[in-house]
Amino acid sequence: VSIPPFLFEAILYAPIDDTNSTAKIQNGMIFFTLYKKEVAMWDSLILANANKEKLQYLRENAVIKAHEKAKEETEAKKVTKQEHKKYALEATMKLEEAERKRIEDLKEKERQKVTEELELWKKQQKDAEKQKRLQKEGKVHQEVEQLKEEKKQKMNKTRIPNERNSKTGVKPTKGHGSSSIFSENLKEEQLPAPRSAATIKINFTSRVFPTALRESRIAEEEEWLRKQAEAQRTISADMSELEDLKEEEKNPDWLKDKGNKMFATGNYLAAVNAYNLAVRLNNKLPLLYLNRAACHLKLRNLHKAIEDSSKALELLTPPVPANESARVKAYVRRGTAFCQLELYTEGLQDYEAALKIDPKNKTVEKDAEKIRHLIQGTTQDS
Repeated sequence: VSIPPFLFEAILYAPIDDTNSTAKIQNGMIFFTLYKKEVAMWDSLILANANKEKLQYLRENAVIKAHEKAKEETEAKKVTKQEHKKYALEATMKLEEAERKRIEDLKEKERQKVTEELELWKKQQKDAEKQKRLQKEGKVHQEVEQLKEEKKQKMNKTRIPNERNSKTGVKPTKGHGSSSIFSENLKEEQLPAPRSAATIKINFTSRVFPTALRESRIAEEEEWLRKQAEAQRTISADMSELEDLKEEEKNPDWLKDKGNKMFATGNYLAAVNAYNLAVRLNNKLPLLYLNRAACHLKLRNLHKAIEDSSKALELLTPPVPANESARVKAYVRRGTAFCQLELYTEGLQDYEAALKIDPKNKTVEKDAEKIRHLIQGTTQDS
């Protein structure tokens, strides 16, 4: 026992049960409770008449055993902790499974309830339609019977005067304004039936654009429709290509490199397809939109170039030195598209924004000066 500056050490006469034995320090005193491993009488408490070598051996052996025991206790605690953790995990999984099953049962009950209500509603609708149909049929039958009864009454009225004429020998007169009841009934019976309802179909000349044909610009409209059909084919091709890609090829960086190679060889449509697939895999990479904007400029898809450049600028935030070059390219490409659409004011604004980022860029400065002269209505020597 070590209580600085005091140290107490005793090499006992025989081994003890160190698991159950205790040493308690209370009120400046130490109370030892020792249990012998073997029941026997000791000649003394400590080992007497032992040389230093033996005492040293016993001390070192005791320390080694103490370390081994501490290590075993640590391992046992670790195993116990793992078992407790495993038990807690299993218990949690069981609770989650029970909760999931309860939720699924509730969903199934709700689904059955909704299904039953829907079937009941359908049945009620069918019964209501059947009732309406029966009422309508009954009404029609009643009207038919009423018409028959009226016709029968008219026939009876017609028959009675004829019988009287035949008895008295009076002949019906002829001439203008004189007609018999038979002729009136005959005319009523010969009236044509009401015309049946029909639908008149009107065909109009098909026009994709809302403007009148005399006001339209046919060449520009056909070019726009061609580009729309081409874009639709590109989207369909993208869908099929994405399904056919290998696992190692489903990587936006790999598709970006592929698009860059296609752009370098002048195959701008293939480059757009590659960038489209890359954007579908990851729509947060500004370089994909920036490179696709360059392709659209080459293909004269100016509105798409503006959209992709704007999207790239939106993703290149916050503005930091690391993305200065990309922001300059985005502004220049969008400004170029605006100028090619003859929107020189918007194009000049983008070029000036690029110059604010890179004031030493002589090419951008020269192009901005040309745009200013175009806006002012002057020409500059090339």
